[in-house]
Amino acid sequence: MDFPTAVFFFLAAILIYASLRVITSRNPVYAALHLMLAFFTTGGIWALLQAEFLAIAIILVYVGAVMVLFLFVVMMLDINMDRIREGFWSYLPLGAVLGLLMVMEMGLVLGAKYFQVPVSEAVVPAGVSNTKEIGSLLVTEYVYTFELAAIILLVGMIAAVVLTHRGKKTSKIANPNQQVFVKAKDRMRVVQMPVEKD
Repeated sequence: MDFPTAVFFFLAAILIYASLRVITSRNPVYAALHLMLAFFTTGGIWALLQAEFLAIAIILVYVGAVMVLFLFVVMMLDINMDRIREGFWSYLPLGAVLGLLMVMEMGLVLGAKYFQVPVSEAVVPAGVSNTKEIGSLLVTEYVYTFELAAIILLVGMIAAVVLTHRGKKTSKIANPNQQVFVKAKDRMRVVQMPVEKD
């Protein structure tokens, strides 16, 4: 077994473990941390496949931005896990059917040679930058899809801001405009108190 194959099996084992811990962990913070580990190992596998742009993008975008945001949100929210687990058994049949469909689809993709399904293999000539090819495809052939994805992300960001906005907060910040026009007699009041005698 050569070195890249050994590294692939090592990263794949970590990826499988982290993915299983994402869905089996009871603590949402631990689940988010395992998801970050899964993204890191996915980036390593992309780097082994000589897709450096995708490896760096998944680490910078997902681990560096999205997962850190998820982690802060999960840590700041007071998540009631008992209430979330109440509807688990009612959604289990639908989840099991969807999981079985995904396993069948992955089996067809990975076992295409055995099922005689024709799979087109991409032939990349030497000296071609995959980053340049991805960029040229995004701004030529897939420009509308790329812009649609950007609009969907923008709508999602605006929806998150609208959903988390809690209205105007009443704070104890002083208004400078009112402070300037206050007179001394409005600020101080002399109170006459009777003298107490023993």
